[in-house]
Amino acid sequence: QVQLVESGGGLVQPGGSLRLSCVASGIVFSLADMGWYRQPPGKERELVATITSGGSTNYADSVKGRFTISRDNAKKTVYLQMNSLKPEDTAVYYCNAQRVDYRWDYWGQGTQVTVSS
Repeated sequence: QVQLVESGGGLVQPGGSLRLSCVASGIVFSLADMGWYRQPPGKERELVATITSGGSTNYADSVKGRFTISRDNAKKTVYLQMNSLKPEDTAVYYCNAQRVDYRWDYWGQGTQVTVSS
């Protein structure tokens, strides 16, 4: 059974930082392309950042220069370091594991991030 478990969300003031973690089980983590997505209140889910199995990264324009995605294959964990947080970063953040040729497309349960003073 595949599980992705996110943690690290919470309430933070504008300009603050948070680090999200997502621990995977039930898949060969090193083969998965991993991503973070978010769903702001009343809006659709959107891409935040991705990191391929080979380590290539991609970011939404809205988070470039503020967020960093990374992975630790030994710990089967993907991270999202979020700095200079803004109120518009408020959302439920979801972890995703994909491998198109294996038909993998798994999601975590989400973690709430609220940026407010």
